[in-house]
Amino acid sequence: MSNMSIVTTFILSGIPHAPVLDTMLFGIFLVIYILTVLGNLLILMVIRVDSHLHTPMYYFLSNLSFIDMWFSTVTVPKMLMTLVSPGGGAISFHSCVAQFYSFHFLGSTECFLYTVMSYDRYLAISYPLRYSTMMSGRVCALLAAGTWLTGSLHSAVQTILTFHMPYCGPNEIQHYFCDAPPILKLACADTSANEMVIFVNIGVVASGCFFLILLSYVSIVCSILGIRTSEGRHRAFQTCASHCIVVLCFFGPGLFIYLRPGSRDAVDGVVAVFYTVLTPLLNPVVYTLRNKEVKKALLKIKWGSVFTQDK
Repeated sequence: MSNMSIVTTFILSGIPHAPVLDTMLFGIFLVIYILTVLGNLLILMVIRVDSHLHTPMYYFLSNLSFIDMWFSTVTVPKMLMTLVSPGGGAISFHSCVAQFYSFHFLGSTECFLYTVMSYDRYLAISYPLRYSTMMSGRVCALLAAGTWLTGSLHSAVQTILTFHMPYCGPNEIQHYFCDAPPILKLACADTSANEMVIFVNIGVVASGCFFLILLSYVSIVCSILGIRTSEGRHRAFQTCASHCIVVLCFFGPGLFIYLRPGSRDAVDGVVAVFYTVLTPLLNPVVYTLRNKEVKKALLKIKWGSVFTQDK
């Protein structure tokens, strides 16, 4: 791909902001990034240690935490460099390709994983007696592997479509990471066909996943309304609420950026912060503060460590 391009280095412009805010933004995003990594690592540790959490729901949640941890790592450290270093925005052509592929790989895998998680909740609530058989360990592993494989193929298509174009002129990317809309603006050729294919590709995947998730939750609501006790209905709704919150925060900004005509650099940069920086942090926050089982597991680990120290 690089043989077709004269440009060897791109310059990331970073988040649109006043220079006086550099230090403050660096501090805010650094704290968010650290909390994101530690929070998702904590979820991974709790799920691994507590045998009560060795269920399909938490198996998929551990996959989500792993993705979110790296999804944030792909973009945030480079963004932090653009805020504190004069040359922090420089990124080599090959590094840009790698960042682009990793970002779309993790993002599309997460998109597919949300769909699988909604299907898992549908089976758990609609078929409680047959759930353990229908969502066996083998089925969970196959579904998870399918999300990772499909995500990698989807990202490969996006990467090839974007970087097989020749880049020979300006090299400043109006964004804080390598993404298709701002990169294609720098190509020295007509990119209308590429933009259309990428638009359709992302549109089919995102809209398809969102539709399946919506369909799952319509079926879930119908099943919940059939539960006789109010306590049972409340518990079922609470189980799904966390997933709905994270799904809306992930799909909303993504659909806004990729599935609308035209691109506005400043607006896209600000909106992208929501699903690249804030959504990965929401995962550990929402799934721990709203989940009684995870909080119980955390307390067990805490008190277990206290008793160990006393001994």
